Amino acid sequence: MDHAPQQENHLHSGKKPGRREVLKSLMTVPVAGALLYAWYKNRRHDTLLKKSIRGDLSLEGSNPVFDRNVPAGRQIRLGIIGCGGRGRALLKAAGFLRPEIIDTYLEESKKNKTDRRYEEFLEQDDLNITVNGLCDIYDLNAERGMKACANTHRLGSDGETGPAPVRYRSYRELLAAPDIDAVIIATPDHWHGLMTIEAARAGKHVYCEKPMTWTVPETYEVVNAVKENNIVFQLGHQNRQTESYFRAREAFNKGVLGKVTLVEVTTNRNDPNGAWVYSIDKEAGSHNIDWEQFIGPAPWHEFSLERFFRWRCWWDYSTGLSGDLFTHEYDAMNQILGLGIPHSAMASGGIYFFKDGRTVPDILQQVFEYPERDMTLVYSASLASNKMRGRMIMGHDAWMEVDSNLRIYADPNSTQYAEKIREGIIDPALPLFSYTSGAKHVDAITSPTEQYFAGRGLLYTFRGDKRYDTTHLHIRDWLDCIRGGGMPQCNIDAGFEEAITAHMGTLSYLQNRKVYWDDNLKKIV
Repeated sequence: MDHAPQQENHLHSGKKPGRREVLKSLMTVPVAGALLYAWYKNRRHDTLLKKSIRGDLSLEGSNPVFDRNVPAGRQIRLGIIGCGGRGRALLKAAGFLRPEIIDTYLEESKKNKTDRRYEEFLEQDDLNITVNGLCDIYDLNAERGMKACANTHRLGSDGETGPAPVRYRSYRELLAAPDIDAVIIATPDHWHGLMTIEAARAGKHVYCEKPMTWTVPETYEVVNAVKENNIVFQLGHQNRQTESYFRAREAFNKGVLGKVTLVEVTTNRNDPNGAWVYSIDKEAGSHNIDWEQFIGPAPWHEFSLERFFRWRCWWDYSTGLSGDLFTHEYDAMNQILGLGIPHSAMASGGIYFFKDGRTVPDILQQVFEYPERDMTLVYSASLASNKMRGRMIMGHDAWMEVDSNLRIYADPNSTQYAEKIREGIIDPALPLFSYTSGAKHVDAITSPTEQYFAGRGLLYTFRGDKRYDTTHLHIRDWLDCIRGGGMPQCNIDAGFEEAITAHMGTLSYLQNRKVYWDDNLKKIV
């Protein structure tokens, strides 16, 4: 039978073709037909959802940074402790970038018109801050930081610069300075807790990079110091500003997923930088690094450039995968689900790939139990595979994958959606809800590690069509609370939950046993 003439006659008859006729006609053209059928199926599914339940799923999210109206007010005088890679990234997010980096951005934008890094840097809000003091124990990092802080006009090498901040040789000297209101701490892990405690006691507000602490005992001291001295504390989990997370939290709170019993989060990276094998400056040596200050509370070790630049590879200074990368994943889930501290933790893994003298594992699995919620959180990490795996939140009625984007799919055996699945209104193979961040934007990112963080919503987020640096928003959140009161999004209570949970995973791995949180005693047992 010749189907095409029949359809043509039918269309010319003025009668609207039915679904069956449309599908029959599409199937006559193999490749185009398959594409058109997929388009038709998706569009029909979306139309039915809009008519039935999409109205209940109009998840808009609500980020306090965008919603609150806090005037810039008085200028806040900052000090920064640690001007390595992360410290300089924080300076950039605050509005300070070295002229030579701007030169690179401008040169690259001439070659690639989609490279808008310099334009986006200029579009950042003016946070009305000045950096009055800087401390780094490596001379070249200090010089790089000072150049960035002096570049108040955000220009290239040929542009005018402002005065450089005072360089302090000791963080204690910086904390004693009367012209510094608040500090950013971007040092190796083993200094986070001690510096936060001393900064709080000096009356300085604190933005501290994650993880919050290196040891369990100092975790309690940090909390006490922050609360007793009434300072504004923000832990550096910039994922708190990722737009898709606010929609994910709203979906969970609305019961879209039903009862959630299993959460899986992962880390997969497979390049030297991602495995903490950072490059070593050729100019570095004992003549321009204050090794004794670097060691601080850590066990003594003779001078080592490898340990100085790749400190994350040793327990002497690091918190390993649990403190460095799991904390990102945990904090995302804590933000969305309100997890709190787990009842127990069990970890395993080892040094299976990087036989370079490191002591922290490059493969790690951790299982955290929440029996009061009938829920398990599983973390799995590899620094020797680039297989991307998303964050999965699994409920009885739907499952959700969340990163910089958000996708929710109905479970085929859902109770909540059973009738609509039978009626064909919901197709479990198609998204019940999806949010795509910056769909029209072309990324100007290059390294595998940058791509990893960008995909997890840790580099930027979108509000409408505008791209925002999540770290910029996180610093703005902190400054807003200093000026206008209130609690920042990753405050000291969230920091305590993050620190204890990460320490539980680390202790389980090191002691090769299951560890527990005693909520009455407020301690790990």
